[in-house]
Amino acid sequence: MWFILARHERIVRENDPPDRPVQFFSILFIAALLLAGSAAAQQPIIPRSERPGLGAADPRVAVDARAAPWNALGRVQSQVTGRCTGVLVAPDLVLTAAHCLMTRAGSFARPESLRFLLGYRLGEYAAVGQVVSVRMGAGFDAATRGPVVADWALLRLAAPLPGTPLPLWDAPVPPGARVMLAGYQQDRPEVLLADRDCRVLGEQGALIRHDCAATRGASGAPLLVVLPDARVAVVGVAAVAVRPAAGGTAVVTR
Repeated sequence: MWFILARHERIVRENDPPDRPVQFFSILFIAALLLAGSAAAQQPIIPRSERPGLGAADPRVAVDARAAPWNALGRVQSQVTGRCTGVLVAPDLVLTAAHCLMTRAGSFARPESLRFLLGYRLGEYAAVGQVVSVRMGAGFDAATRGPVVADWALLRLAAPLPGTPLPLWDAPVPPGARVMLAGYQQDRPEVLLADRDCRVLGEQGALIRHDCAATRGASGAPLLVVLPDARVAVVGVAAVAVRPAAGGTAVVTR
């Protein structure tokens, strides 16, 4: 995803990371297990009664939206699109999923209808950002909800927010790398739920498969890689959940 401005910080890998143990989702864009090579695949709609992406053993826990790294996350919402998750990647830029911007009528929401509620918890938030413009992955189509590789969106805000943005990881992540995924999910939308100890299963092209537990509402959430020095960076944007196991697919951010 080659869209971040030059002034935005990126993490550049100088050495290969050490070996590590091997190892959302809005109402409109949850899918069966994605074959990583099918970049143009459309995703079937899963019934709203289901909570895909969780599995039998639900490892999610509530995390403090005021503490790092979670304080870069927030809710992307409007009256015409429903609710998704996003992450601050620059003081005035929010990364989320393109399908989160689709209206209930199947078109894309106008930027002025979108807001980003940074650090949302129980109706309160650290700051609110008004969206003024949107950039989406090339070729993402509202009618087909695809292709998956284009399911990202960058929201420009009217003014910088006071939060601490998360940087982008600038290199492939090996299978088995530890990652985390958090979002404002269907079953507990008022708090930030996170799977803090999950793994990358594989990467092909612009897609990353992972086994992080997350369900509807976590669409657009950042897939966070934990670096050897304990720093955290965004490696992907959550776009697809599997059924009936824990996990899904994220679009890479580099």
